[in-house]
Amino acid sequence: MSTPEHIQADTAPPGFTPPTSKELFMGFLGLGMTAFGGALPLAHRMVVERRRWLTDAEFVQLLGLCQFLPGGNIINLSVALGMKFRGLRGALAAISGLIAVPSAVVIVLGMIYQHYQHDPNVKHLFAGLAAAAAGLLIQMAVKIALPLRKNAVLAAVAIVCFVLIAFVRVPLVWVMLVMTPVSVVLTARYGDRFAARKEPAQKETAKEGAK
Repeated sequence: MSTPEHIQADTAPPGFTPPTSKELFMGFLGLGMTAFGGALPLAHRMVVERRRWLTDAEFVQLLGLCQFLPGGNIINLSVALGMKFRGLRGALAAISGLIAVPSAVVIVLGMIYQHYQHDPNVKHLFAGLAAAAAGLLIQMAVKIALPLRKNAVLAAVAIVCFVLIAFVRVPLVWVMLVMTPVSVVLTARYGDRFAARKEPAQKETAKEGAK
């Protein structure tokens, strides 16, 4: 299978085969069927850990772009990932798989909730689901923050954004408008200087020889 034009041959890891449109559809279909209340943690598991379409760093970068764009993060992520590997066809396949099952389920649950919304058991059920969703989001936040610990500049920007939104209560749109250009400038000027140092190439070669 030839590598699509959307993926540069020199950036793709050796032996990596880009997912087909069918694989994108099936991957996000499974995600849409299981990601009740917290899609991003399961998206990370599916994309990075199971299917290895992206590395941790690539996932964080792509998620950062999706976070900045309007709309739901997981929707933006499916479109961006499909476009990356298969262009417009891949984007349509990914988003179709993602929304197919949830759309049907939401319609059915909405009809049921309309009739039983005042039932105490139903209220307790939704309260429990909200708590589980919050836990999934916290777990996801920890996972996407771990790669930032290797770069002091990126970690500092993330902490400032968190403080502004969580404690100072600055609206998200203003934080994004101000901190995005600031983070880009800081990363461009000081990112490499404060990044974790990599091991010399000779050590890497020696390790490979030892294996």
